[in-house]
Amino acid sequence: MTALRTGIAQFCTLAVCGVLLGAFYEQFAGTVLPCPLCMLQRMAMVLCAAGPAWILALSLRRRVGPDDYARGYGASVLGAVLGAAVSARQVLLHIEPGDPGYGEAVLGLHLYTWAFVVFVVVLLVSGLHLMLAMPAKEERLPWQGASRVVVLVLLAITALNAVLVFALAGFHAYLPDDPTGYRLFEDLGWSTPSE
Repeated sequence: MTALRTGIAQFCTLAVCGVLLGAFYEQFAGTVLPCPLCMLQRMAMVLCAAGPAWILALSLRRRVGPDDYARGYGASVLGAVLGAAVSARQVLLHIEPGDPGYGEAVLGLHLYTWAFVVFVVVLLVSGLHLMLAMPAKEERLPWQGASRVVVLVLLAITALNAVLVFALAGFHAYLPDDPTGYRLFEDLGWSTPSE
């Protein structure tokens, strides 16, 4: 059962990292830059992945117990609730008939709609894990090398997300509602404003 719990934590972390990498791909391969609501959803996804990654990181130093699982998956639940609220808000902004939505559709749905689906899945998986897969006592998790790699992947994606937010906002205190370029490069004179 310990291997199953480790595998679930690693899979949950990597699955959310995969969703974030997909969003980065859409940002760089597509023509639409993320809006402030999109960035809040990305931050909530990082929090969703940080819960199981925290459990994995703890297991590199010591045995993990039920309270560690509760804190880790509790953070995932919190991130999923916050992210679902933000993505539902964005869905509701574009619910009028004839509204094309923000950005390109992927498999028929916009990224903020997919984000809502991801947050609901994170809620379900985290809740099920808390109910059914909590250990009765402290345990040492296997696959320490893989856990280390999973945690490093999440840290790298989190750092990339922070750099992208800074590039989008530049030296301004906020992100524009409908970004047209990377304001940092415009502020530094490396590109001309797209407007």
